[in-house]
Amino acid sequence: MKDYKKYYIINAAPDMLYLALTNPVIMKLWTGDDAEMSTVPGSEFSLWEGNICGKNIEFEENKKIVQQWYFGEQPEKSIVTIILHEHKQGTSVELRHSNIPDEDYEDIVEGWNGEYFGALQDFYAEG
Repeated sequence: MKDYKKYYIINAAPDMLYLALTNPVIMKLWTGDDAEMSTVPGSEFSLWEGNICGKNIEFEENKKIVQQWYFGEQPEKSIVTIILHEHKQGTSVELRHSNIPDEDYEDIVEGWNGEYFGALQDFYAEG
């Protein structure tokens, strides 16, 4: 199991970015796919046609999202924590992803940098 931590700068205010991470209609705009998402703790979520799925654990509006990501039958839960900080260029995003299975680590890191936060950077750069 491995952990990943990275900071991203997104050219959007924290409240706008929070909506982009939690509102299924806005998520579809930047992912290109339907999304199942709710800000109700304990609710399930699904992104990219089920390629990413899990359970929502905690939300602090415009500031923090905590999720459990599913990777089959692993003994320790894989937890994603996204913390949004105001930044002069919009939002500084602190990403922490713990307990990533070794065999999935490279794909997950590539996904965070490309399809997930890379796509958000592109989405807000155009706006």
